Amino acid sequence: MSPQTIKIIAITGSTRKNSSNYKILKHISEQIKTGFEVEIFEDLDTIPHFNPDLDTENPPKEVASLRNKIKEADGVIICTPEYVFSLPGSLKNALEWFVSTTIFSNKKTGLITASASGEMGHEQLLLIMKTLEAKFDNNTQLLIQGIRGKVDADGKIINEETKAALQNFTNNFENQFLY
Repeated sequence: MSPQTIKIIAITGSTRKNSSNYKILKHISEQIKTGFEVEIFEDLDTIPHFNPDLDTENPPKEVASLRNKIKEADGVIICTPEYVFSLPGSLKNALEWFVSTTIFSNKKTGLITASASGEMGHEQLLLIMKTLEAKFDNNTQLLIQGIRGKVDADGKIINEETKAALQNFTNNFENQFLY
């Protein structure tokens, strides 16, 4: 890895292996410009339940590891489904471990909600990330509704409108680092 490489940690909000959200992050990692390195984190199910009593200088090792990945990254992309009109509990749990830190403060962040509807989950994701002081705007957030019909089993984006929206999102996310 060269010193110019821009390091991105991409977090899938689904604990399902090979989920649509994972496939979107994989697509972005393959489309992103040279000079960017994307690591997809898909281990939310290993993060222990948030407990303020354990949120100390020495949190559980899984929490410390994720915090370190985000701290060392130049940017973060989160792609999540919506569960019962909200964020998946595993993603919300992981994000709760960041409330007492400044790790997300001014961290360049891209936010995608890809689900059947997703409106309420996306709204909650934006609110939580704003609370964590992540740096994002309308150009670096995206709601993809009806995702299951837009990605095939191999992870290929089969809907042209979605493909264009993801390319636009990726370009806008990259541009934060280039200008």
